[in-house]
Amino acid sequence: MASDRFLRCFSLLILLSGPALVTASSSIGINYGQIANNLPSPDDVVPLVKSVGATRLKLYDADPRVLKAFAGTGIEFTVGLGNEYLARMRDPAQALAWLKSNIQPYLPSTKITCITVGNEVLTLNDTSLTADVLPAMQGLQGALAKLGLDDQVTVTTPHSLAVLETSYPPSAGAFRRDLAAPLTEILKFQAKAGSPFLINAYPFFAYKGNPRQVPLDFVLFESNPGEVDPSTGLHYDNMLFAQIDAVHSALASLGFRNLTLHISETGWPSRGDADEVGATPENARKYNGNLMKIMAQKKGTPMRPNGDLNVYVFALFNENMKTGPTSERNYGLFKPDGTPVYALALNGSSDAGGNGTIPTKSGSPPLAAETPASTSTGSSTGYLAISSGVERCRSAQTLFVLCLATIKLLF
Repeated sequence: MASDRFLRCFSLLILLSGPALVTASSSIGINYGQIANNLPSPDDVVPLVKSVGATRLKLYDADPRVLKAFAGTGIEFTVGLGNEYLARMRDPAQALAWLKSNIQPYLPSTKITCITVGNEVLTLNDTSLTADVLPAMQGLQGALAKLGLDDQVTVTTPHSLAVLETSYPPSAGAFRRDLAAPLTEILKFQAKAGSPFLINAYPFFAYKGNPRQVPLDFVLFESNPGEVDPSTGLHYDNMLFAQIDAVHSALASLGFRNLTLHISETGWPSRGDADEVGATPENARKYNGNLMKIMAQKKGTPMRPNGDLNVYVFALFNENMKTGPTSERNYGLFKPDGTPVYALALNGSSDAGGNGTIPTKSGSPPLAAETPASTSTGSSTGYLAISSGVERCRSAQTLFVLCLATIKLLF
């Protein structure tokens, strides 16, 4: 049987890979997308998820096969409602019916703790979806309260990093002015409900868009000089942490400094088209492996050194039916047969930086923003490119260049 072959192959993988797999102490989250016709059954996925030390999974739906398979495992689940459901969830009766069919039957055996409503809605330039997202969140929250589940399950919505108007330096992070009003209302709801603010962040797109100016070591958590935020004096040596702290600053600017932030998607493709610079197995191994090392060290960002890092890697499997560029089908940590796309050698020679942003060549800070406009089914398909104006400043006896990032969305 195919299942038996998968398990034999997986057992051999465990024996051969040894410390190359992530230890359970990393508490990493993983996105479990299923846009493919060759994936193993959810029952076979359970040992694979445990082998990488993942304690959290994020789905893009509420697949009953998955929720049943993971019953009793203790794996924490975020389940998703696609953008196509938003209008219906405004109706309290439909929200209640959806919960009764898709969430309540699996509790408490399966540890469902969060529901995502739509995906990157505010940056899709769809006014009807934007108008639906908060009422849909409110409808589900009210329905959860009716079922007595509101203390167990939270409601949120993931955003693209393109909700930021300013991302460099991190201390100057600010949301787009045209999105400030709807974001503020969503944030008020989340602060009251106690749900996390979700951001999808992909340093890969920044590097792909400008590989000559964005240092590869900076985006891959490798050893690099780093850069200091001129306003706070905080040192950054990787782009993801710069992006996270830019979001922290943006939240604080609207009065939501204490809202919990999760990175709901981040990852690096192992293959890409000719114009997708940097999409290689080696770079994917470094990005995801180094990120997992940092998470295992339980380090926060420069701005929140004692804060918990809540990160979901994209993705568990390569998904062969995804549309778009080649990279979209090659974000997986694993092939469908359960073998790794590359070895996550956590005890290898890669030097993972622990605190974040902006290494530079000739003193010029890299550009710390990007972000794809993704659909509700997975990673992003567009990206933010960064153009910079140059201002010369004198610091001590050194003349250096500050790249003041301005961001424009490319389609």
